[in-house]
Amino acid sequence: MKRIHSAPGTISPVGPYSQAVVSGHLVFTAGQIPSLGSLEEQPDNFKDQVRQTFANLAAILEAAGSSLSHIVKVNAYLTDPDQLVPFNEAYKEILGHAPPARTTVCVQLWGVSLEIDCVAELIDMEVGK
Repeated sequence: MKRIHSAPGTISPVGPYSQAVVSGHLVFTAGQIPSLGSLEEQPDNFKDQVRQTFANLAAILEAAGSSLSHIVKVNAYLTDPDQLVPFNEAYKEILGHAPPARTTVCVQLWGVSLEIDCVAELIDMEVGK
């Protein structure tokens, strides 16, 4: 099992967890937020927050040997039901080519408007062995 503790270009975990864990041929990520380098730095526009969150996921997936195009499952946590339309618009830009399975729920988060985690396949299945 391979653990990614801090991928380049992302903030370090704020608790005792790994940003990603590679097990077998799958990468499991921890929830990511729209951080631009610190918890306090986030894009103002919600769609840009979605894009930044996926950029953070992309960096973590790359460090683990995968990519956004290898995602098979996404879990998205929004803080307001009105965010669903702009979320779907940005999501389609990023993953619309072959959208993975997805769960989206509305929850209360601390200091951020969304959090996203995913499961992806490794690009080279031999990497996880």
